[in-house]
Amino acid sequence: MATLILVRHGRSTANTAGLLAGRTPGVGLDERGTAQAAALPGRLAGVELALAVSSPLQRCHETLAPLLAARPGLALHTDERINECDYGDWSGRGLAELGGEPLMEVVQHHPSAAAFPGGESMRGMQTRAVEAIREWNARVEAEHGEGAAYLVCSHGDIIKSLVADALGMHLDLFQRLHVDPCSVTAIRYTRTRPFLVRLGDTGDFAGLAPGAPGGPAPAGPDGAAQVGGGAGAP
Repeated sequence: MATLILVRHGRSTANTAGLLAGRTPGVGLDERGTAQAAALPGRLAGVELALAVSSPLQRCHETLAPLLAARPGLALHTDERINECDYGDWSGRGLAELGGEPLMEVVQHHPSAAAFPGGESMRGMQTRAVEAIREWNARVEAEHGEGAAYLVCSHGDIIKSLVADALGMHLDLFQRLHVDPCSVTAIRYTRTRPFLVRLGDTGDFAGLAPGAPGGPAPAGPDGAAQVGGGAGAP
């Protein structure tokens, strides 16, 4: 079956401001995010892509713009099912403020039971995203043959939920995963099982050094996961 190349959008203005953007309109890439997007065509130069699929949000379309410019024949599709999680009333609020909400403990430790007020559940988020990927896998294989690769540009929690599904990992464990802005994750699907062949690869390992800004642990105080995906290393 197909190989799925998952790209998280580049660093956004909300990431650097410490906000949970969600589906708030008008959130684009910051200066570093723009540079990350500009480097993406070179990082994927050796990968032939059958097509690209994007979340409808601005930051994802901005991330893919340099790649599409470098590959004029690459078809772009937009799929609402790989949109950011609908955080409802949490959208646009500061992550530091949200850390004090009782629901945050559920989001961190029992996400399959978490439902955002005025938004969706994390379980529903994973279900729609997995359904979309299964359908795109079948379409890509039917139209481009076995072994074809395609790219999906989406968001941190969406990508983590897709990786959890590929690994047979319960959603309650998905906060153990981490994907930086503009990182590449690859899943190779076969008839009997998926294989995770890349996870959150940015090509930059400097942030893993002890004491480096943003590293080595991709987590907040007490091991809390970064809801929405975080801003990555400076």
